[in-house]
Amino acid sequence: MIERTVHLAHPVDIVGTWHGLRRGRHDPTCRVAADGIWRATRTPGGPSTLRLVPDGDLVHATAWGDGAEAILDQVPDLIGATDDSSGFEPDHPLMARIWHEMSDHRVPRSGAVVEALVANVLEQRVTTFEARRAQSQIVRSWGEPAPGPAELLLPVDPSVLAGTAYYDLHVCGVERERAETVRRVARSASRLDALASEPLEDAESALLRVTGVGRWTVARTALVALGDADAVPVGDAHLPADVTWALTGEAVDDDEAMLDALALFPGHRGRVVRLIEAAGIRAPRRGPRYSPRDIRPD
Repeated sequence: MIERTVHLAHPVDIVGTWHGLRRGRHDPTCRVAADGIWRATRTPGGPSTLRLVPDGDLVHATAWGDGAEAILDQVPDLIGATDDSSGFEPDHPLMARIWHEMSDHRVPRSGAVVEALVANVLEQRVTTFEARRAQSQIVRSWGEPAPGPAELLLPVDPSVLAGTAYYDLHVCGVERERAETVRRVARSASRLDALASEPLEDAESALLRVTGVGRWTVARTALVALGDADAVPVGDAHLPADVTWALTGEAVDDDEAMLDALALFPGHRGRVVRLIEAAGIRAPRRGPRYSPRDIRPD
């Protein structure tokens, strides 16, 4: 067990910042409890479990496992303490209010590219419920117990995931196309995780060259693993309507209309998307509220 304390230059809501990093309340790799915010992950130094306890302008961090030193080094990035929001001073009335109320929702940079990429591939073309169920079943089937006292599970070792047969993933609710993309990502885990140290443009271009990975998946991955505050997930079934509703008062289900509305916030478009989602702003739904297919792109 190793401990450190991180001093915050600005307030951070860790749970809110981890939107997209933590896969729902039942994510077996994360836990939010009275004794802290817990996360199990794999680092270049090995598996680790991290506990974070906010304390005013401090965050007390404790880590277990072979990767303890590595994950503690990463804590400021992981919780958004190093997120640079300079230049983000929205004149838009709604966004100015949301930023005033929720400026502690930051953009994280986990560095865990493959972990985020696999989770986002599982969200392609299905509902959030289906994706999180598949994620949980996969981790519970092949994940290992995480070090430390929290009784969490580690994300599945990429080498195990790469060798998992399609039909075993199908049992978890993952059809062949997504299953093959997951296995393809896992086979290239070392190369893809190394992208965390590359310039954003180069890293995102490399991710787009992975077969089965499109702009939506890359943007969602970049928003949590690479700290790209300007990444915009295009191709989402509902996001354009939600964003245009929030920014213009008219729900337009069109990516170009969304990008036009977001042009007011250069360098921070992804930040605005995250804030709109965190604030719970949704455009009126005119179609079926639940459709099992074509919910996520790529």
